[in-house]
Amino acid sequence: MEDADSFLFKFKGYHFGREELDIGFIENLDDFVIRESDVFIITYPKSGTSWFQQLLSLIYFEEHRKGIGNLETVDRVPFFEYNFRKMDFVERPSPRLFATHLPYYLVPRGLKNKKAKIIYIYRNPKDVMCSYFHFSKNVTLQVTSSFEEFMEQFLEGKVLGSLWFDHIKGWYEHKSLFNIQFLMYEEMKKDLRGSVLKVCKFLGKELSEEDLDAVVRQATFENMKNDPRANYDDKLKTCFGIQKKGHFFRKGTIGDWKNHMTAEQNEKFDKIFQTEMKDIPLKFIWDMNEE
Repeated sequence: MEDADSFLFKFKGYHFGREELDIGFIENLDDFVIRESDVFIITYPKSGTSWFQQLLSLIYFEEHRKGIGNLETVDRVPFFEYNFRKMDFVERPSPRLFATHLPYYLVPRGLKNKKAKIIYIYRNPKDVMCSYFHFSKNVTLQVTSSFEEFMEQFLEGKVLGSLWFDHIKGWYEHKSLFNIQFLMYEEMKKDLRGSVLKVCKFLGKELSEEDLDAVVRQATFENMKNDPRANYDDKLKTCFGIQKKGHFFRKGTIGDWKNHMTAEQNEKFDKIFQTEMKDIPLKFIWDMNEE
């Protein structure tokens, strides 16, 4: 990865992206006043953040479900640490919905009163790494290196979001401090309706069968890819100044890592994964055919 310092900002051991980062806001995150009705989506990058922004928008906003509102998902569920729209979060009406890549130790301390809700979405890290490589190479244009070189950077945590293992382990090992539900990306891919029901139960949201159908239909990957409110294609121009024919969303599949990783790379990754995750009982799905 070329000159990571030019687009990464390290604060308290964590790598932020410099783009759209308000250093003053970051330095005072601990004091940000949390409301009991706040909902936070927490992810490591390339783990379903945009997908879940769309899902929450559909669950919470009738006009989004019915397609009569043109607000984009980043306006309904803004990024907490990357305030693209320069919103005044204090003035936002409740319930406030946020998306963030923050590690457990940098979120506002008010989240530890266990009233506000956190949904942590995790994805198998091989697919995260492959998706991240394509994103960094073709979207943000921060990488011109080979996949092999990017894998080294990823495993050293020299990317926005820092080390994947630290992120997920930090949140899981400190889950007792928060009102948090863990949800697997692959489970959403395999059973979107079941996942939506699980999320609604956690959030205390009751949807009619008709509304539930509308949420599930519009939250499929293909429908999202073609929905200008949700697909982030406009962000490529506004945030990165990128004029591309491609899409922000690429495949969103399970097991795409098999198209990128050699047997040797896979073996190396597996050894690191087994060492790092031996005490974390979260389930992982590495292939679409796995049960």
